[in-house]
This record gives sequence, structure tokens and C-alpha cells, in this order.
Amino acid sequence: MIHGIINVYKEKGFTSHDVVAKLRGIIGQRKIGHTGTLDPDATGVLPVCLGKATKLCDLLADKSKTYEAVLLLGKTTDTQDITGTVLTERETRGLINEAVKSCVYDFIGQYEQVPPMYSALKVNGKKLYELAREGKEIERKARPVTIHEIQILEMDLPRVRISVTCSKGTYIRTLCHDIGVKLGCGGCMEELVRTRSGRFLLSGSATLSEVEEHQRGGKMESIVTPIDAMFTGYRNIILTGEALQRVYNGNTFTPAEASEHYSDGENVRVYDAEGQFIALYEYYGDQRYFKIVKMFFDRNEMTEELR
Repeated sequence: MIHGIINVYKEKGFTSHDVVAKLRGIIGQRKIGHTGTLDPDATGVLPVCLGKATKLCDLLADKSKTYEAVLLLGKTTDTQDITGTVLTERETRGLINEAVKSCVYDFIGQYEQVPPMYSALKVNGKKLYELAREGKEIERKARPVTIHEIQILEMDLPRVRISVTCSKGTYIRTLCHDIGVKLGCGGCMEELVRTRSGRFLLSGSATLSEVEEHQRGGKMESIVTPIDAMFTGYRNIILTGEALQRVYNGNTFTPAEASEHYSDGENVRVYDAEGQFIALYEYYGDQRYFKIVKMFFDRNEMTEELR
């Protein structure tokens, strides 16, 4: 079984679940999960976790992301992107470049964003887009999102190409819609590419066909990021004997067993003597012990591999 992360380039027309399903067929293993949904018409970076790396899915989904989008002013749709049914169309000839720039940049920072009806968020066990397709619209609470940075890459009104770096849970099509509302002419998203998700960049992504080529050629390791490579900023600890046995079971160990000085709240990578990555631990200085954060060792799996 492969354990690690593949930076997949999600092509237009595929859902994130489609990508996972196709990878299961290409690689021949079931334990695969993605790290954040991309709309079918969107393209770009989709980190996919394999094997024990699926334990990282939530952690990676929490990372900030960067998108390149085309905002089309003067038009609103029920999906807030160009694929939806047009609700309004307004004249945009009176728009001034500087006013549009000022409005776009006003969204930098935290703002309250109302999730769109056409989204995968669940209400009472049902996805919002399922309700929307039934012609139902329900009240959604605004949620705080953070726009870390916006760059205007190109402006040819009524279109504005922007690069947006934002927090988890931000809907770029809703951002486009909200900019249009603030300008008074309406707006929707015409194109979307995710160019970065955490440490994974568009330039290092591989299409499904390229992944398949690597699999056939026996070169998968060249496109799989090892689990511990996600934590290279943390110091590593090699344990043996009784301390290692406790860690295998997710129990605590002490600084004396690690034989270095550590700061309160510091995260560390724990390995065995063979160099196998076991777990992430955090140091609790007031209690002078390390406590488990995330376990990556699977005793059952290791037993199966040794058979």
C-alpha cells in the first residue's frame, strides 16, 4: 500500500470524488481521500492522501489556499458562477477602473460570508445543492472567512482576473458575487483555478493520466510526498525500548527519554530506530511529558506486511 500525498491537477468536469474514485482504480487501493472539494468546472491543485496519510485530510484541508479567478461584473446567477441560471443583468459601462480596484481590495481581511445554496454544506443531513435543485432555498448563517491577499492580475471590464489567498471555507464565487453587490451591478465567477493548497503548488501537480503513467512505469515514489515531509519544520526524536513501546500504543513519554531540551507546546516527529515515522507528539512543559497529536503507526498493517 502507498502511504503519502499526491498533488493532483483536477481537470475540468471531474468532481473531487471522481478524482478519488479514478485514483483507486489506477493505484489499486481503497484507502484514499481528498483534502478539499473543488467544483466540477474548477481546475487546479487537489492534494490527495493515500494509506496512512488519510489521517492528514482534515489537517491539510485547514491550510490556506490560493485561487486565480475571473470575476464577470454585471451578471448574477443562482449558482454565483457562469454555469447557473441568469438572475439579473445590468449595464457596466459606467464602471471606473479605480472604483472597481478599491472595491476589490476592500475585501482583504476578515468578512462575514453567506455560503451559497449550491454548495456541499449539509443542513439536517441534506446537502444545500440538493435542496437548491429541488427549488428550495433556506436561510444560511454568515460565517467569518479571511481574505489574506488579493491581487488584480488583469482588468478589462466587465471582467477582472484576480488572485486570492484565503482561509479554509471561503467560496470564491461568493466573493465574486459580494464584490458585484457592493459595486451595485452584480457579479459572478467565470473561471476558477486553485493554484496552491498549503505547500502544494500548481507547478508541481500531476494529471490523472500522468499519475497513471507513473504507476505503469513503477515510478510512483517520484510524485508521492511522504507523510513526515509535511512536518519538516518539527524536530525529530528517535525512540527505542520501553519508550517506543509506549508510543506505539499512543501513550506519553518524557523529555529524559528524548534527551534534549524542548519548549512548551513544541511539536515533534517520533521515529523508531529503523527510521519509520510513528507519530506526531506535543510537549507539555508544565507536566514534563510528550502527548500524542496524531498516530501514523498501524500495528495491524505492519503485521500484514510482515506475513
